[in-house]
Amino acid sequence: MTKAAHRVIRAADSLSHRANATDFPEGPVSMGWFEALVLGLVQGLTEFLPISSSAHLRITAALAGWDDPGAAFTAVTQIGTELAVILYFSKKIGRILAAWWRSLYQREARHDPDARLGWLIIVGSLPIVVLGLLFQDAIDSAFRDLRLTATTLIVFGILLLIADRVGRQYRTLDHLTVPHGIGYGFAQAMALIPGVSRSGGTVTAGLFLGYTRAEAAEYAFLLALPAVFGSGLYKLTDIGGENSPEWGPTILATLVAFGVGYLVIAWLMNYIKTKSYVPFVIYRIALGVLLIVLVATGVLDPNAGPAL
Repeated sequence: MTKAAHRVIRAADSLSHRANATDFPEGPVSMGWFEALVLGLVQGLTEFLPISSSAHLRITAALAGWDDPGAAFTAVTQIGTELAVILYFSKKIGRILAAWWRSLYQREARHDPDARLGWLIIVGSLPIVVLGLLFQDAIDSAFRDLRLTATTLIVFGILLLIADRVGRQYRTLDHLTVPHGIGYGFAQAMALIPGVSRSGGTVTAGLFLGYTRAEAAEYAFLLALPAVFGSGLYKLTDIGGENSPEWGPTILATLVAFGVGYLVIAWLMNYIKTKSYVPFVIYRIALGVLLIVLVATGVLDPNAGPAL
């Protein structure tokens, strides 16, 4: 290779480094205590409703002119809401864990419905683990584009409406099978894209499969536990690093999400006993359309937030 060629390569490499330093600033995301409080409230309010908590964290930061809190912040604050699931379903989770453990060494225990549910939660968690690792870079970058968020809010809102209308809603978790568990799992994995909604995606799948609203929601909440705790613990080391907030605001947001999330679970489980998901569908579509308008008119940059 000639000296001239070497100089061209060095110059291109230097330009690339300068461009990256401009487009993606190094260091932690700036986040104040008030911002952490607001984002914790948003996480707690939206995690269990079928409207996508990650989308709302992304949109709230963009509308307020704050840095994108990032995928690590979202993953860690979701630990708070999942702790609320453990508290709310503590008795059922205790039974599942005890029965599952017995099933490891007692053949007759494997016929216990709680043990079976424990194994199906593991099976249903596999898709999001595999896809989360395969698409890790996209989750932290491309998937957080506001245009994609708006699209998924609308499309998956319509799917939820169809499922709520056509689903036969006669099955309970006693009818859960391995294929159904995997189907739920792939639906949950779609929530790696902000706007899909972890609970919304899994509930939609459950309704299409014929499960009642309450049973579909309960399995969705239980299914999320391994995935969310795994993702949150995996992302812990990113907090305080590049494109992530410091520990203090993250802990505050997580605690707020826990308290608010518990209240939302209690309300939602009572609500869906007698009412449909239509109000959430209307909200999703309206928010998605509004987001498209704001991006199209230049009010919001699709990559709004200096940290993205």
